[in-house]
Amino acid sequence: MNYLDEFRKFLSSHYLSSGVRITLGTVIPSLIFHHYGILTEMIAFPLGTILIGSIDSPGPFYRRRNALMIGILICFVVACITGFLRHIHFIVFAEIIIFGIFFSLIGVYGSRANSIGLIALLVFVFNIEDHINGDSVLRNALIFSAGGIWYLILFLIIQTLRPYLLIQQLLGENFVELGKLLSIKAGYYSAKPDYNALFTKLIDQQVTLRENHETLREIIFKTREFVTESTNKSRILMLMFLDSIDLFERILNSQQNYANLHRAFDDTKMLRLFGTYITWLAAEIQQIGLAVQSGVASHPKRDLDEAFNKCQTAFENIRRERMTHENMEDYIMLRQILNSLQDITERIKKLHLATTYDTSLKSGYQQLDIEVDNFIPKQEYQLHTLVDNLSLKSSHFRHALRITLALLVGYTTSLMFDFGHGYWILLTVVTIMKPAFSITKQRNWYRIAGTFVGAVSGFLFLYFIKDGTALFILMMLAMVLAYTFIKINYFVASVSITVYVLLWFNILNPAHIAEVLQDRVIDTFIGSVIAYLISSYVLPVWEHSQINQYIREALITNRKYFDIVAASFAGKLLDISQMKILRKDAIIALANLSDNFQKMLSEPKRRQPKIEEYHQFVATSHMLTSYIASLSTYAQTSAHNEYVVEFEMMFRQIDRQFQAATDVVDGTLHGNLEIIRESLPQNQKLIELLATRKKEIKEIGIELSAQSPARKALSELKTINGLFELISTITIDEIKILQKIIPDHK
Repeated sequence: MNYLDEFRKFLSSHYLSSGVRITLGTVIPSLIFHHYGILTEMIAFPLGTILIGSIDSPGPFYRRRNALMIGILICFVVACITGFLRHIHFIVFAEIIIFGIFFSLIGVYGSRANSIGLIALLVFVFNIEDHINGDSVLRNALIFSAGGIWYLILFLIIQTLRPYLLIQQLLGENFVELGKLLSIKAGYYSAKPDYNALFTKLIDQQVTLRENHETLREIIFKTREFVTESTNKSRILMLMFLDSIDLFERILNSQQNYANLHRAFDDTKMLRLFGTYITWLAAEIQQIGLAVQSGVASHPKRDLDEAFNKCQTAFENIRRERMTHENMEDYIMLRQILNSLQDITERIKKLHLATTYDTSLKSGYQQLDIEVDNFIPKQEYQLHTLVDNLSLKSSHFRHALRITLALLVGYTTSLMFDFGHGYWILLTVVTIMKPAFSITKQRNWYRIAGTFVGAVSGFLFLYFIKDGTALFILMMLAMVLAYTFIKINYFVASVSITVYVLLWFNILNPAHIAEVLQDRVIDTFIGSVIAYLISSYVLPVWEHSQINQYIREALITNRKYFDIVAASFAGKLLDISQMKILRKDAIIALANLSDNFQKMLSEPKRRQPKIEEYHQFVATSHMLTSYIASLSTYAQTSAHNEYVVEFEMMFRQIDRQFQAATDVVDGTLHGNLEIIRESLPQNQKLIELLATRKKEIKEIGIELSAQSPARKALSELKTINGLFELISTITIDEIKILQKIIPDHK
């Protein structure tokens, strides 16, 4: 994407709309209070709007609404308890222990519950000093709650007026990220590709897409339940989402042996031509995403049919001139790439048309019958879930203990030393500390650097700009940036928050702005040091201690995905809906494994045991899922009843390999693994067909043999058989890798 398109994406993103919504919801009542000279007395109102607004995150309407209502109620109770008892220090220490553990531990119920807990802790921190409450605890708690209710009203109004806005924003972002994924794949066709760098980018991109898919899946299926009847727009949005999932799979299953490709065709222009065309397709997908976000129709930027025909013509020419019976298999591989490009091209043309929301398109939905409960992320709120996590074996409980200890240390420090805004130490601790050390470390540096840059910027603004209106506009811009980037770039958010806090204090009390500036920097630094030390040395949870469970889950889900796909080649009827569920599970497990591995890379070197082996396993897992996805394409479109016996033997062999790999992880398989030395049964019918085809080419030439019925059958069968062989090879490789990783495997 060029910079203009990136800017367009930013302008129509849900991040910016969220930042604008929180800013306007805060500023509008503040202006009214300032006009009547009561802003200082009513300061809890905009604070309530900001904090309750921070709970709101993408999801179904009813979950967002319920989270906001629960957040308002919990924050009111916390504000009252803290405010009335704030002068009794030993009770404050008790509150830190109780609130710190409870509100950190409720993160076991998901990200939305975690947000409520975080905001409740922030409300607690704000109310342990007199800077807001004074002597009117109940009054200020009510004002704070009123600010939260004001945000809830704004949310309900926007949701009523534009019920599909969030879906369009997320769906558009999904297509943009899909385009980026395809553009990464285009890099494999360039001269001398850097395979390691490309693989790292693929991992990051798939993690991003997985998170987006989960949120979208939940919103789309649930939102339709709150519309009186399915509208044309809802049906088209559903259609586009389902197409995006299929397109994602198609991009995944385009995996090839790129080293062999470059060996065979580097001296031609074919790979560069394919790479250019793939880049064009990626740009088209991103264009569709921008159109969906903006709510306008998209149109192809290039003539895709003409471009594809050039690729096809080039393939036919080089095939006619250079293919022999010896290198025939290389051209079968090239043909499969061309088939994938044709499929992706047709999908993109269909998606361009879908952005018009033409009523005729919904006819494709008449046969849609999806068990939506199988596709929606499950979240249960059972008490035993919380109780079960009251153990040092739970990473959530360990995090709760760390954050509680950090708050105790921070509060003690604020009492021992005379800080003007000592509660900022606790604010820093609460906002920085996360269950994963790698995220805490990153946010720590971003917070320190962002606070320093923001403090310098704020000082320069106040020093050179004396016009109150200009400063107010700058403060609003800083607020928008802060709440736009709070979840996507914590450094930018930290800079912006520091700037608008300084400008806000300048409006409220300009005489003490120098003290505020000094306190902000000192308190943030102290809080960051406390957070870093406790995250590093108090019950740390290192990613390598959890990665084996992600490995096991990836193996199990890949095996289930493979079994349902491979069984169709062994004579069983393919259940498409069940296959899609298992595909979703495999992709989620793969993304979780990749995410865990990426976090592991951010940890200290001494906490990265056997990092090379783990990297190899993650890489092979990505290839394995891609090859199974490729196999599923043929399972849905082809019938191979005459090869049932051959595929049955291969299927059973690979399934045993999956079981052996899982047994190694579980520590239940000991001794030498004979399975890794067993050869995959050969497909005798394929060998005979291959020999027949080579003989035809050798005796009568490529042109005359092109119409042979054996040609198309061989092309598909060779590819399918090759996928079985690749899956077998990778599972054996994974067993060998796991033998090095898992202790006591012998």
